[in-house]
Amino acid sequence: MNRHKSKSPASRNVRLADQIQKDLAILIQREMDMSRVGLITLSGVDLSADYAHAKVYFTVLGAEPEVASTALNEKAGWLHSLLFKMLHIHTVPTLRFIHDEQMARGIEMTQLIDRANRPDDFPVQTDNLDDIETGKK
Repeated sequence: MNRHKSKSPASRNVRLADQIQKDLAILIQREMDMSRVGLITLSGVDLSADYAHAKVYFTVLGAEPEVASTALNEKAGWLHSLLFKMLHIHTVPTLRFIHDEQMARGIEMTQLIDRANRPDDFPVQTDNLDDIETGKK
């Protein structure tokens, strides 16, 4: 019987992914030219079980996602080396930056819902107006 239960490896994976996200956000803000790549927000990090690879999801304002993705992936090795200095772990994952389209889809869905709920979009039936004014059902 195991008396001393340690935290599951999955929780370490989540903690490390969160730390990588925080550190990369600082590095990107400090080291990347915002006029070229826009305002980048990291929305998540998926870390492989062996910590060798990380998919870094981002959103961008003020630039095309393809431009930002290309610039980030070109600088991935350099960001990896800076991250290696910040994190004191044996294996720092290789980084792959992927544009997170869920935010754009969420915004589109919100706009569709707002448009559907707007009363101006629904035509008013004039034949029922007389009933409403006179109180008939």
